[in-house]
Amino acid sequence: MFGVTTSDDYQPVTWVGRHPVHVTLLLVGVHVLLMVLTCFLLAFGAAGFLSLIIFDSAQVISLGRVWQIVTYAFVHVPSGMGLLWFAFEMYMLFVFGREVERFIGSRAFIVLYALLLSVPTVFLTIAGLWTRLGVAGSITLHFGVFVAFAAIYPQAEMLLRIQAKWVALVLAGIGTLAALAAHDWASIIMLWATIATAVAFIRLRGIGPELVWWSDLKSRWQPKPKFHVVPRSAPRRTVEPENVHESIDPVLEKISKQGINSLTASERRALDRARTRLLKKSQ
Repeated sequence: MFGVTTSDDYQPVTWVGRHPVHVTLLLVGVHVLLMVLTCFLLAFGAAGFLSLIIFDSAQVISLGRVWQIVTYAFVHVPSGMGLLWFAFEMYMLFVFGREVERFIGSRAFIVLYALLLSVPTVFLTIAGLWTRLGVAGSITLHFGVFVAFAAIYPQAEMLLRIQAKWVALVLAGIGTLAALAAHDWASIIMLWATIATAVAFIRLRGIGPELVWWSDLKSRWQPKPKFHVVPRSAPRRTVEPENVHESIDPVLEKISKQGINSLTASERRALDRARTRLLKKSQ
Protein backbone atom coordinates (compact mmCIF):
# COMPACT_ATOMS: atom_id res chain seq x y z
CA MET A 1 0.00 0.00 0.00
CA PHE A 2 1.66 3.18 -1.22
CA GLY A 3 2.18 6.11 1.10
CA VAL A 4 1.96 3.95 4.21
CA THR A 5 5.06 3.47 6.36
CA THR A 6 5.69 -0.20 7.09
CA SER A 7 9.11 0.11 8.78
CA ASP A 8 9.88 1.39 12.27
CA ASP A 9 13.18 2.78 10.93
CA TYR A 10 11.59 5.31 8.58
CA GLN A 11 12.83 8.43 10.33
CA PRO A 12 13.84 11.81 8.85
CA VAL A 13 17.54 12.65 8.60
CA THR A 14 16.83 16.31 9.33
CA TRP A 15 14.08 18.91 9.15
CA VAL A 16 13.68 22.02 7.01
CA GLY A 17 11.22 24.07 8.99
CA ARG A 18 8.29 21.73 9.52
CA HIS A 19 9.15 19.53 6.58
CA PRO A 20 11.02 16.25 7.22
CA VAL A 21 13.99 15.35 5.00
CA HIS A 22 14.39 11.62 4.50
CA VAL A 23 17.27 9.77 2.84
CA THR A 24 15.62 9.74 -0.59
CA LEU A 25 15.07 13.50 -0.65
CA LEU A 26 18.60 14.05 0.61
CA LEU A 27 20.00 11.94 -2.24
CA VAL A 28 17.98 13.92 -4.77
CA GLY A 29 19.39 17.14 -3.32
CA VAL A 30 22.97 15.84 -3.49
CA HIS A 31 22.59 14.81 -7.15
CA VAL A 32 21.05 18.13 -8.11
CA LEU A 33 23.79 20.07 -6.34
CA LEU A 34 26.54 18.06 -8.04
CA MET A 35 24.87 18.43 -11.44
CA VAL A 36 24.94 22.22 -11.00
CA LEU A 37 28.59 21.99 -9.91
CA THR A 38 29.42 19.94 -13.02
CA CYS A 39 27.87 22.62 -15.22
CA PHE A 40 30.11 25.26 -13.63
CA LEU A 41 33.20 23.07 -13.99
CA LEU A 42 32.52 22.61 -17.69
CA ALA A 43 31.77 26.30 -18.14
CA PHE A 44 35.10 27.36 -16.62
CA GLY A 45 37.23 24.75 -18.39
CA ALA A 46 37.79 22.44 -15.44
CA ALA A 47 36.60 19.34 -17.27
CA GLY A 48 39.88 17.60 -16.47
CA PHE A 49 38.72 17.17 -12.88
CA LEU A 50 35.80 15.06 -14.06
CA SER A 51 38.20 12.52 -15.59
CA LEU A 52 39.42 11.81 -12.07
CA ILE A 53 36.01 10.77 -10.77
CA ILE A 54 34.40 9.12 -13.84
CA PHE A 55 34.83 5.34 -13.64
CA ASP A 56 37.64 4.02 -15.82
CA SER A 57 38.68 0.43 -15.20
CA ALA A 58 42.21 1.13 -16.43
CA GLN A 59 42.67 3.94 -13.90
CA VAL A 60 41.16 1.89 -11.07
CA ILE A 61 43.42 -1.09 -11.75
CA SER A 62 46.64 0.63 -12.85
CA LEU A 63 46.55 3.91 -10.93
CA GLY A 64 44.63 2.73 -7.86
CA ARG A 65 41.83 5.30 -8.19
CA VAL A 66 39.38 3.09 -6.35
CA TRP A 67 37.12 6.02 -5.44
CA GLN A 68 35.88 5.93 -9.02
CA ILE A 69 33.90 2.81 -8.10
CA VAL A 70 31.41 5.12 -6.35
CA THR A 71 32.06 8.65 -7.65
CA TYR A 72 31.03 7.88 -11.24
CA ALA A 73 27.33 8.10 -10.37
CA PHE A 74 27.60 11.74 -9.26
CA VAL A 75 28.91 12.99 -12.60
CA HIS A 76 26.01 14.39 -14.66
CA VAL A 77 27.16 15.78 -17.99
CA PRO A 78 24.54 18.28 -19.30
CA SER A 79 24.71 17.42 -23.00
CA GLY A 80 21.75 17.53 -25.41
CA MET A 81 18.64 16.23 -23.67
CA GLY A 82 20.77 15.31 -20.66
CA LEU A 83 19.28 17.91 -18.31
CA LEU A 84 15.70 16.99 -19.20
CA TRP A 85 16.44 13.30 -18.67
CA PHE A 86 18.23 14.14 -15.42
CA ALA A 87 15.11 15.94 -14.15
CA PHE A 88 12.98 12.91 -15.01
CA GLU A 89 15.51 10.60 -13.35
CA MET A 90 15.43 12.62 -10.12
CA TYR A 91 11.64 12.56 -10.11
CA MET A 92 11.65 8.77 -10.48
CA LEU A 93 14.23 8.44 -7.71
CA PHE A 94 12.07 10.53 -5.39
CA VAL A 95 8.83 8.66 -6.19
CA PHE A 96 10.07 5.07 -6.10
CA GLY A 97 12.96 5.58 -3.68
CA ARG A 98 10.57 7.06 -1.13
CA GLU A 99 8.32 3.99 -1.31
CA VAL A 100 11.25 1.60 -0.98
CA GLU A 101 12.62 3.57 1.96
CA ARG A 102 9.21 3.54 3.65
CA PHE A 103 8.98 -0.22 3.27
CA ILE A 104 12.47 -1.37 4.30
CA GLY A 105 13.53 1.55 6.52
CA SER A 106 16.11 4.32 6.18
CA ARG A 107 19.19 2.35 7.22
CA ALA A 108 18.36 -0.59 4.97
CA PHE A 109 17.71 1.83 2.11
CA ILE A 110 21.17 3.37 2.60
CA VAL A 111 22.71 -0.12 2.43
CA LEU A 112 20.71 -0.92 -0.70
CA TYR A 113 21.76 2.34 -2.36
CA ALA A 114 25.42 1.72 -1.47
CA LEU A 115 25.26 -1.77 -2.96
CA LEU A 116 23.58 -0.55 -6.14
CA LEU A 117 26.26 2.13 -6.35
CA SER A 118 29.31 -0.11 -5.92
CA VAL A 119 28.55 -3.74 -6.84
CA PRO A 120 28.10 -3.14 -10.62
CA THR A 121 31.38 -1.21 -10.90
CA VAL A 122 33.17 -3.93 -8.93
CA PHE A 123 32.09 -6.32 -11.70
CA LEU A 124 33.27 -3.77 -14.27
CA THR A 125 36.64 -3.63 -12.52
CA ILE A 126 36.97 -7.40 -12.76
CA ALA A 127 35.95 -7.33 -16.43
CA GLY A 128 38.46 -4.51 -16.91
CA LEU A 129 41.26 -7.03 -16.47
CA TRP A 130 40.49 -8.14 -20.04
CA THR A 131 39.20 -4.94 -21.66
CA ARG A 132 39.02 -1.27 -20.74
CA LEU A 133 35.56 -0.20 -19.56
CA GLY A 134 34.15 3.13 -18.40
CA VAL A 135 30.88 4.54 -17.15
CA ALA A 136 29.44 7.79 -15.77
CA GLY A 137 26.05 8.91 -14.54
CA SER A 138 23.37 7.42 -12.31
CA ILE A 139 20.75 6.14 -14.77
CA THR A 140 21.42 2.45 -14.08
CA LEU A 141 21.76 3.09 -10.35
CA HIS A 142 18.31 4.64 -10.11
CA PHE A 143 16.83 2.02 -12.38
CA GLY A 144 17.98 -0.39 -9.67
CA VAL A 145 15.88 1.54 -7.15
CA PHE A 146 12.87 1.04 -9.43
CA VAL A 147 13.68 -2.68 -9.70
CA ALA A 148 13.69 -2.85 -5.89
CA PHE A 149 10.28 -1.16 -5.90
CA ALA A 150 9.01 -3.70 -8.46
CA ALA A 151 10.38 -6.54 -6.31
CA ILE A 152 8.43 -5.22 -3.31
CA TYR A 153 5.25 -4.32 -5.21
CA PRO A 154 5.27 -6.58 -8.32
CA GLN A 155 1.51 -6.25 -8.81
CA ALA A 156 1.44 -2.44 -8.59
CA GLU A 157 -0.27 -0.96 -11.65
CA MET A 158 1.50 1.85 -13.43
CA LEU A 159 0.99 3.63 -16.74
CA LEU A 160 -1.72 1.97 -18.88
CA ARG A 161 -2.38 -0.35 -15.89
CA ILE A 162 0.75 -2.37 -16.62
CA GLN A 163 2.14 -4.06 -13.53
CA ALA A 164 5.47 -2.86 -12.16
CA LYS A 165 7.21 -6.21 -12.66
CA TRP A 166 6.44 -6.15 -16.40
CA VAL A 167 7.55 -2.53 -16.73
CA ALA A 168 10.88 -3.42 -15.10
CA LEU A 169 11.28 -6.46 -17.34
CA VAL A 170 10.48 -4.51 -20.52
CA LEU A 171 12.88 -1.70 -19.64
CA ALA A 172 15.60 -4.25 -18.84
CA GLY A 173 15.01 -5.92 -22.19
CA ILE A 174 15.14 -2.63 -24.09
CA GLY A 175 18.35 -1.62 -22.34
CA THR A 176 19.94 -5.00 -23.04
CA LEU A 177 19.04 -4.99 -26.75
CA ALA A 178 20.27 -1.41 -27.18
CA ALA A 179 23.58 -2.24 -25.49
CA LEU A 180 24.02 -5.40 -27.56
CA ALA A 181 23.44 -3.48 -30.79
CA ALA A 182 26.09 -0.93 -29.77
CA HIS A 183 28.50 -3.59 -28.41
CA ASP A 184 28.35 -1.68 -25.12
CA TRP A 185 29.45 -4.46 -22.77
CA ALA A 186 29.90 -2.08 -19.85
CA SER A 187 26.22 -1.14 -19.95
CA ILE A 188 25.15 -4.80 -20.09
CA ILE A 189 27.30 -5.68 -17.08
CA MET A 190 26.08 -2.62 -15.18
CA LEU A 191 22.42 -3.28 -16.00
CA TRP A 192 22.23 -6.93 -15.00
CA ALA A 193 24.53 -6.59 -11.99
CA THR A 194 22.22 -3.80 -10.78
CA ILE A 195 19.08 -5.89 -11.34
CA ALA A 196 20.58 -8.90 -9.56
CA THR A 197 21.73 -6.75 -6.63
CA ALA A 198 18.33 -5.09 -6.18
CA VAL A 199 16.30 -8.30 -6.40
CA ALA A 200 18.70 -10.28 -4.19
CA PHE A 201 18.70 -7.60 -1.49
CA ILE A 202 14.91 -7.47 -1.35
CA ARG A 203 14.48 -11.25 -1.44
CA LEU A 204 17.12 -11.88 1.23
CA ARG A 205 15.15 -9.61 3.55
CA GLY A 206 12.17 -11.94 3.13
CA ILE A 207 10.21 -9.46 1.03
CA GLY A 208 8.19 -10.34 -2.03
CA PRO A 209 6.51 -13.54 -3.25
CA GLU A 210 7.84 -16.78 -1.84
CA LEU A 211 10.39 -18.55 -4.02
CA VAL A 212 8.68 -21.94 -4.08
CA TRP A 213 11.13 -23.46 -6.55
CA TRP A 214 14.07 -22.43 -4.35
CA SER A 215 12.44 -23.92 -1.24
CA ASP A 216 11.78 -27.18 -3.11
CA LEU A 217 15.37 -27.30 -4.36
CA LYS A 218 16.76 -26.80 -0.86
CA SER A 219 14.50 -29.49 0.56
CA ARG A 220 15.80 -31.97 -2.03
CA TRP A 221 19.43 -31.34 -1.10
CA GLN A 222 18.92 -31.32 2.64
CA PRO A 223 19.95 -34.63 4.33
CA LYS A 224 17.01 -36.77 5.24
CA PRO A 225 16.85 -38.47 8.66
CA LYS A 226 17.73 -42.18 8.62
CA PHE A 227 15.15 -43.08 11.24
CA HIS A 228 11.63 -41.83 11.66
CA VAL A 229 10.50 -41.84 15.27
CA VAL A 230 6.86 -42.71 15.62
CA PRO A 231 5.31 -41.91 19.02
CA ARG A 232 4.00 -44.97 20.76
CA SER A 233 0.32 -44.85 21.33
CA ALA A 234 -0.94 -45.77 24.77
CA PRO A 235 -2.83 -49.08 24.79
CA ARG A 236 -6.53 -48.67 25.08
CA ARG A 237 -8.13 -50.26 28.09
CA THR A 238 -11.17 -52.30 27.34
CA VAL A 239 -13.95 -51.56 29.75
CA GLU A 240 -16.07 -54.58 30.40
CA PRO A 241 -19.76 -54.00 31.14
CA GLU A 242 -20.96 -54.82 34.62
CA ASN A 243 -23.77 -57.11 33.45
CA VAL A 244 -22.34 -59.98 31.42
CA HIS A 245 -25.74 -61.03 30.08
CA GLU A 246 -26.48 -57.57 28.68
CA SER A 247 -23.19 -57.56 26.75
CA ILE A 248 -23.58 -61.08 25.38
CA ASP A 249 -27.33 -61.12 24.63
CA PRO A 250 -26.98 -59.45 21.19
CA VAL A 251 -24.30 -62.01 20.25
CA LEU A 252 -26.45 -64.94 21.36
CA GLU A 253 -29.44 -63.56 19.47
CA LYS A 254 -27.31 -63.33 16.33
CA ILE A 255 -26.21 -66.95 16.77
CA SER A 256 -29.83 -68.11 17.10
CA LYS A 257 -30.83 -66.31 13.91
CA GLN A 258 -27.76 -66.64 11.65
CA GLY A 259 -25.62 -69.36 13.24
CA ILE A 260 -22.28 -69.22 15.02
CA ASN A 261 -20.40 -68.88 11.73
CA SER A 262 -21.93 -65.46 11.22
CA LEU A 263 -20.01 -63.97 14.15
CA THR A 264 -17.19 -61.55 13.50
CA ALA A 265 -13.79 -61.84 15.15
CA SER A 266 -14.63 -59.14 17.70
CA GLU A 267 -17.95 -60.82 18.52
CA ARG A 268 -16.18 -64.17 19.01
CA ARG A 269 -13.73 -62.53 21.42
CA ALA A 270 -16.59 -60.91 23.32
CA LEU A 271 -18.30 -64.30 23.56
CA ASP A 272 -15.12 -65.91 24.89
CA ARG A 273 -14.65 -63.17 27.49
CA ALA A 274 -18.23 -63.52 28.68
CA ARG A 275 -17.85 -67.28 28.95
CA THR A 276 -14.65 -66.84 30.98
CA ARG A 277 -16.27 -64.39 33.36
CA LEU A 278 -19.27 -66.69 33.88
CA LEU A 279 -16.97 -69.60 34.66
CA LYS A 280 -15.09 -67.51 37.24
CA LYS A 281 -18.32 -66.47 38.90
CA SER A 282 -19.55 -70.07 39.08
CA GLN A 283 -16.37 -71.11 40.88
